[in-house]
Amino acid sequence: MAAEGGRPVASILGGGQAPARAAALVNGATSHALDYDDTHFGHVGHPSVGIYPAALAVGEEVGASAAAVVDAFLIGAEASVRVGLVLGSVHYNRGFHQTATAGAFGATIAAGRLYGLTRDQMRVALGLCATRSSGLKSQFGTMGKPYNAGIAASNGVECAALARAGFSSADDGLMGPQGFVATHSDAPTEAGFWEDPPPGCFLFEDIKYKLHACCHGTHAMIEALMAAKRCHNLTMERVFKLRLRTSPRWLSVCDIKAPRTGLEVKFSYNWLAGMVLSGIPTSADSTYTDALAADPSLAAFAGKITVTADTTLSDMQAAGEVVLTDGAVLPFSHDLAARLDPDVLERSLRAKAAGLLGGEAEQLWKAVVMLDTLTAFDLGKKLMPG
Repeated sequence: MAAEGGRPVASILGGGQAPARAAALVNGATSHALDYDDTHFGHVGHPSVGIYPAALAVGEEVGASAAAVVDAFLIGAEASVRVGLVLGSVHYNRGFHQTATAGAFGATIAAGRLYGLTRDQMRVALGLCATRSSGLKSQFGTMGKPYNAGIAASNGVECAALARAGFSSADDGLMGPQGFVATHSDAPTEAGFWEDPPPGCFLFEDIKYKLHACCHGTHAMIEALMAAKRCHNLTMERVFKLRLRTSPRWLSVCDIKAPRTGLEVKFSYNWLAGMVLSGIPTSADSTYTDALAADPSLAAFAGKITVTADTTLSDMQAAGEVVLTDGAVLPFSHDLAARLDPDVLERSLRAKAAGLLGGEAEQLWKAVVMLDTLTAFDLGKKLMPG
């Protein structure tokens, strides 16, 4: 991005500035790279990582207030969730990454709102997005996965900017007979997702937050095993067999049997279960190294684990049992549907920010609770250490 040059109007996470589209690309990819981002399980994706970077970049470019950036982000997140729900599980199961595909539409709306697009211009922007949106699950476990999120953010900025400049596009690019939904999902689900929600009720409120730096599909198992470890002093050495049941969706996402890299560990039930019982922190991104993927003790423990699909479990649930070497059987289960305690969430957010910004993270947290007094430029500066 730096080699391309351009007018530096938007902040890059961790330091530097770039044109709005380039900043959105870098920040979107960075936000998804550590697997710390939030999830909407119905949308089947991570709404924030493609949308907030687009909103912040355009907000800085046009001199918007921080409150306007957040407003645009929330509207974009709601749109992304709705598009993701309409595309449905068919889209995801076919191999598309909804974080990138549905996320691009949310990013377009967020950027378009901050650019001040008219209704007709917004329709053009969404039409352009329909022909631009992309992202494949085949990239999971590689740098291509976070790149998907960056593409969503940059596509949103680009499509909104082109509409603002006078481009034209098909009016029915999203929902038309040859539009994005018709061509990317065999069985789109439209039930009520385009209707205005009741006052004060939004689908983005069901977004769930991560406490571990790995695929969200593994978190219910991690939480269940952490509880079992606390209650029963569970260790790998005491385990004879571990039988995990999970939603069928996750078997094609986070059931890598023998990860070869630290990135692939983030998508491996086998390795993550061993990490929990060994006391290896799952919340720290620095844990996930290539050396960890080659750990012989985790490889040996993986042979004790079976993972099966259970259609009675939701995407937020996991269950199973641990058979101990003495013959005892310990059932375990967890459901991520419950809202996180605000104090737990605050500690998690601060720890994540500190990993990149160090001592500057405290200033970022203070900014979050006083948005009404800040500009988008102020927010951008908080993302740059020093």
